[in-house]
Amino acid sequence: MRAVVTRRAGTMEVGEVADPGEPGAGRVVVRPEAVGICGSDLHFLTGELATPPAFGPQYPRVQGHEFAGVVEALGPGCPPGLAVGRRVAVHPLSSCGRCRACRIGRGNACPNFRLVGVHVDGALAERVEVAAGQVFDVGDLPPAPAAFCEPMSIAVRALERGAVAAGDAVLVLGAGPIGQAVTLGALDRGARVLVTDVVADRLAPAAAAGADQLHIGGADVVGAAREWSGGEGPAVVLDCTGHPAAIADAVEVVAPAGRVVVVGISHERVALPIDAFTRKEIDLLGSTVCTAADFAEAVRLVGRHREHVERLVTHQVPLEEAPAAVDHALRHPADVLKLVIRTEGA
Repeated sequence: MRAVVTRRAGTMEVGEVADPGEPGAGRVVVRPEAVGICGSDLHFLTGELATPPAFGPQYPRVQGHEFAGVVEALGPGCPPGLAVGRRVAVHPLSSCGRCRACRIGRGNACPNFRLVGVHVDGALAERVEVAAGQVFDVGDLPPAPAAFCEPMSIAVRALERGAVAAGDAVLVLGAGPIGQAVTLGALDRGARVLVTDVVADRLAPAAAAGADQLHIGGADVVGAAREWSGGEGPAVVLDCTGHPAAIADAVEVVAPAGRVVVVGISHERVALPIDAFTRKEIDLLGSTVCTAADFAEAVRLVGRHREHVERLVTHQVPLEEAPAAVDHALRHPADVLKLVIRTEGA
């Protein structure tokens, strides 16, 4: 079958790969229709996102973990609610079920997890096989917004970690796709939201959803956010950048007894003042991928706000043009908010 294959770090091309064939017990074959490209896809392509050696060779790999498609075949033992021909979004993570994180119901933090499109071949292909438990019916959602259920699930998890509630003053640092999803989810919960970004154009979708916005090119983020929140600072700050300076700002500006949630991914280190924790008694929380319950809520959230989600998709191209489009997103990140590869008819 046709697929986009990352042959080695820096090399992505359209080629032929083996078809998954008939699904095994408890498995589903999905025909992808729309595949979103995110920052981790770009880091995998460049070799910056390394997989553990125990997981086998990193390349070649068919990428694509944010996707929606149509159920094409069901293996024996699949739940009765699944049906051939239904459009679904796929929760790309599977966990080991044995480690401490899995045993306490937080398999999203499993150190042995496998991610479709990273550890096993993904959705930039004509067909992909996944476990039946990873498939969620999206009803009448169109393919592109249905593919956004995965990034929305990241936002749902972060909001759960931050216990965002109605009436909270919430600061979102970074207005990329995850920041937009976090903003939409926080507004849906009845929070008041301020979004910041260094790229002014990225603030417009958040504003259209109902958020306040702050272009931080040279602005005093801490002072402005503190004033916006009434002087004490936001109750919850969610960092969607992974930048050390942003995380330091989050710890400084968050209100006493407030919560800081780090969603952005980075290997950098950040220095923080110890007295911020003892003086303000703040919670500093991490957030990673999501649980199945978070994914189900993300499907509902995208369904409630499909028109806004559709506006976040700034670029769509067919499978054959995927390598060039991904290269453009890599070289010109400010130009692309959300790139979707349309895989129908691959």
